[in-house]
Amino acid sequence: MTDIGHWINGKLVPGTSGRFTEVFNPATGEVQARVALATVAELNAAVADAAKAQVKWAATNPQRRARVMMAFGALINKNMEKLAEMVSREHGKTIPDARGDVQRGLEVIEVCMGAPALLKGEATDNAGPGIDIYSMRQALGVVAGITPFNFPAMIPLWKMGPALSSGNAMILKPSERTPSTSIFLAQLLQEAGLPDGVLQVVNGDKETVDAILDNETIQAVGFVGSTPIAQYIYGRAAANGKRAQCFGGAKNHMIIMPDADLDKAADALVGAGYGAAGERCMAISVAVPVGEKTADALVAKLLPRIEKLKVGPYTAGEDVDFGPVITKASADRIKGLIASGVEQGADLVVDGRNISIQGYEKGFYVGPSLFDRVETNMEIYKQEIFGPVLSVVRRGTYEEALSLVIDNEYGNGTAIFTADGDTARDFASRVNVGMVGINFPIPVPLSYYTFGGWKKSAFGDLNQYGPDAFRFYTKTKTVTARWFSGIKEGASLNFKALD
Repeated sequence: MTDIGHWINGKLVPGTSGRFTEVFNPATGEVQARVALATVAELNAAVADAAKAQVKWAATNPQRRARVMMAFGALINKNMEKLAEMVSREHGKTIPDARGDVQRGLEVIEVCMGAPALLKGEATDNAGPGIDIYSMRQALGVVAGITPFNFPAMIPLWKMGPALSSGNAMILKPSERTPSTSIFLAQLLQEAGLPDGVLQVVNGDKETVDAILDNETIQAVGFVGSTPIAQYIYGRAAANGKRAQCFGGAKNHMIIMPDADLDKAADALVGAGYGAAGERCMAISVAVPVGEKTADALVAKLLPRIEKLKVGPYTAGEDVDFGPVITKASADRIKGLIASGVEQGADLVVDGRNISIQGYEKGFYVGPSLFDRVETNMEIYKQEIFGPVLSVVRRGTYEEALSLVIDNEYGNGTAIFTADGDTARDFASRVNVGMVGINFPIPVPLSYYTFGGWKKSAFGDLNQYGPDAFRFYTKTKTVTARWFSGIKEGASLNFKALD
């Protein structure tokens, strides 16, 4: 069995704690590796070395740091298939979906190639008599990223790209369920020219996370995961004086208006609801058709599409629609929530609990499930299922449907399908959700915008990637300079305008 350690100072090193956790292949249900769980001492030593390396890296001009990102991007492209297979092996998602995971992370690295333009300060010449004012953006120092299992390539790239190109060193703590991709990305970064120690990959569990939050050298923490953990990390980081951007759970709704193209809406719901086995924070898990006629027609169109979905291992080829969920515990939880939906009175139109894949009977599979006539007091509505389960919540009017989205505690993503521009414009303006799609089911913005939710889906003032990421990973210093070119002025004890 393979033991996975840490990436420290440009080398793979074994863990010293003696503590490990198992890494499964979700497609087969078999243990494929053990990953070391770092101690507080290991984490602190990695941070200390990163702080030393960061000084020279921050002094490297932004253009040269950008060239490292250029070389890194080229290496990601070169190793796309290897990365996709690595993601699929530990996560379970299909190879095409894994390529998308890598590609959306690569797009952020491509923006980081232009980091010098995003790191510029401002200047005002002759702001007062002989006075110039200018500002500069400077790196924070050592920062940390704590990333989830469901996007083993994309979200680490979202974190490391802006942080490193801004001149910081980073401690990356990937999910212990999918550790291999982050270490391979670190190796590619070294090949691209990143100095040793600037990126340290430290595997671990809660003990390691708490060590990150309590380490005085670490200046900022970025996290993606569940809402309870996001709240915990945000609170503890803030209490220790750190910047924090923490992204949590979601319950994403898609409203389907009577004038919508129902074939396109049904296709969108199947892709957004069941892709990656529903293990996406931007998955659509609630369909809200407006009017009984719309609802009946939508369910009728969804049913044959769902029944045609092919579930299987990533090794079965590119015609597999989605694979297993991440662990047996996740599969059992999803099946338990499906059972609760039946018990609480929802109409289970498609039941995915009894799926079995020949030759992969021990894999963590859950088939696609569809509920109709779901009510907001049911557990399948209240909880983020994070599995291949789509719920239809019927509403009589647009205002009732909109209120459903507005009143939900989560605010990550939402969508509306309609042919009416006024309705779409009203929806985009009034809905209290961070990312909105109009006839677009998963509205993840392109990498030169920014990603982030509202309400209990996000904690912190700044979002991931785009301009916000460079603001998050830098601090602004403003300089007021005066040169006494013939200016005669005595001492003054008054606070006064410069002009």
